[in-house]
Amino acid sequence: MAATASNPFPFPSRRPPDDSLFYAVYPLPLPTGLPAPALHASLQSLHLSLLSHLAPFLSSHLFHRDPFTLSLPADPSAPCALCASPPVPHLHGALRFGDSLPDEWLAVSLLFALTRAFPDVAARAWDSDGEFLLIEAAFALPRWLDPESAPNRVFIFRGDLHILPPSLFPETPSLEAALAAVYDDSVDTRAADAIQAAIQRRIAGLPEKAAVNLHTARVIVPAPVAKVLKEEPCLIARAVEGFYDRDIDTMKHAARMEKFLKGPGGEGVEMVRTTVRMTRAMYAQLVQQNFQAPRGYPMPRREEGPEKWMEAELGMKIACGFEMMYQERRRQGEEGKGSTWEVYRKSLEAAGCFEGLLPGSMEYKRVMEDAMQYYKSSNLYSRTREILSEPVRRIDEILSTPYSADEFKGTDLPPSDDDSWLYGGDDELNAELRERQKELEEYEAAKKQRSQKQSVSSSSKSHTDEFKLGEITESMQEFIRKMSSFEGAEIPADRRDTESVDLDVNQFFKAMESVLGGGSQEQAGSDDGFDRKSSSSDMDFGISFFLQVTHELFPALTFFIYVTWSIITVES
Repeated sequence: MAATASNPFPFPSRRPPDDSLFYAVYPLPLPTGLPAPALHASLQSLHLSLLSHLAPFLSSHLFHRDPFTLSLPADPSAPCALCASPPVPHLHGALRFGDSLPDEWLAVSLLFALTRAFPDVAARAWDSDGEFLLIEAAFALPRWLDPESAPNRVFIFRGDLHILPPSLFPETPSLEAALAAVYDDSVDTRAADAIQAAIQRRIAGLPEKAAVNLHTARVIVPAPVAKVLKEEPCLIARAVEGFYDRDIDTMKHAARMEKFLKGPGGEGVEMVRTTVRMTRAMYAQLVQQNFQAPRGYPMPRREEGPEKWMEAELGMKIACGFEMMYQERRRQGEEGKGSTWEVYRKSLEAAGCFEGLLPGSMEYKRVMEDAMQYYKSSNLYSRTREILSEPVRRIDEILSTPYSADEFKGTDLPPSDDDSWLYGGDDELNAELRERQKELEEYEAAKKQRSQKQSVSSSSKSHTDEFKLGEITESMQEFIRKMSSFEGAEIPADRRDTESVDLDVNQFFKAMESVLGGGSQEQAGSDDGFDRKSSSSDMDFGISFFLQVTHELFPALTFFIYVTWSIITVES
């Protein structure tokens, strides 16, 4: 289903999750017209290159909910349901960041980094708010850009944000045409510096400084929990999720603690001290919730000191989170959905990679071997996602191997990180509010300056400042009193022999309207979004009407006005 201005999101019938980021990466120029196997091979090569570039960071960083990863569409030649886009060759991904908004901006910084490292790829990112990058730069956006005009206009390319202006595409462009314009060096689609600066402020220092968002804490947990965390540290994300999203049904599992507080024979397990690394959001979700330990859960006495009590309480919440998550996932049967290789192999068949090949033939075996090699290579980088999507299976594998509580004893553990950030967020919040207030003030100042310029420009078009209308009115009255009779205006005797004045009335009216500020002008809006329009006012219409009536009823008065206007024009 293609994206539309009213429905630019990846789900046709419902709003995307509020805690999810969606993104797509496009090779440029688009490899269109290739046979399905060749297109699939091209995307596989790009896939491996991108993941290999990100591997050093992804292998060591911990995300709050889901890790950043890229995948191939099941069928590159078909419309993409995730991206709600036509069949354009691309890679895509979705990342749940939950309550950790920094993870969303970390993923954006990775997209910017990829487009810098690979100049021939472009990317785009959106969430439930649509083009959230534009929301971040709202005060710097051109006035023509809004949610209705934004689809297929915003891209990340070569480390910059690109916005396709209406002068290039008056209507919403197709995705193919938009990508071609972004890749065309002769077309300037790079967004204004103010917009670039607004985005760069949010991703400054990322992904290098992403470790600031992590927190390490010492905890006392059952030995099976310590073993799982030692083998797969990323599973802390699922444990915290299970604890934080608990309900009455899942809390029944925590009351029994059958998996992590009992040994294979039903005997009790030993408690051990270990360290666990998590995001700051995870730590806050654990610490700031009151939760009573289940009956029978071994907790230290408070007399043993507040430090040990805090370590045990934090560990108890993690252990209960593991239990609730494990039992609920097992109940749902998610561990029995089949291997990822089977899913991958079926996607190859759907893409036509084995079309025309006889199973068992040399060519079939060659294609299968290439596919298996690619799967093994890419699986090294997507292993974290597989573990998180099938935690029950992985936990069973870990706990099925022999282990002992002794392997956690006698080791020097680093102290817990300082958690004062959890209670001193006022300064950070106030700094963010001051930054937003500064942006608003700059926007209002620029808006006021534009308004003043337009006002000055409008007044400069009128020459009414060069004379006073009141003085002209008084001169007219004096002229009528001295030089007119019931037959009209009388010309002095010494002027009667001079040449008659040839008055072009239409030209005279136009000239007077020009002098008195009349005339309507209009300039088309430009791509910077600021309307530059001026039109004749009600006063201009009144002046024009007055001149018309004067010419019809008082020819002499009109003649005087003409003479006066001539003098003004010559003197000016």
